[in-house]
Amino acid sequence: MTEDYVEAWRGLLSRHAATACALDRELGERHGLGMSEFEVLERLVEVLGKGGKDALRVQDLAASVHLSQSALSRLIARLEKDGLVERAMCPEDRRGIMVRLTEAGRARYVEARPTHRAVLAQTLG
Repeated sequence: MTEDYVEAWRGLLSRHAATACALDRELGERHGLGMSEFEVLERLVEVLGKGGKDALRVQDLAASVHLSQSALSRLIARLEKDGLVERAMCPEDRRGIMVRLTEAGRARYVEARPTHRAVLAQTLG
């Protein structure tokens, strides 16, 4: 019975790796984004579109994109350098950092979303 779990685990890892590689390749070649960068933009679009929020705390974003705080900070710095997001101090807690999607970031997300969905359909469908 445990060998079935091992086989299932390896299948899951293989499918994840194939999907992640395809996403990185297609998003990178077509839109200049990595898979994780797209995920951050998508989470910002999703969360900021609800409830009238215009920014999200980095620590809240980290929990939803499954990256460490330091990896996410480096990724946000790259997105900020490319003009896709802006960072600001959290008004309620000066130790916190807020991330805001720019118009360029929203436009890049809208442009890349069909590619993302097509890769998911191809690799997972």
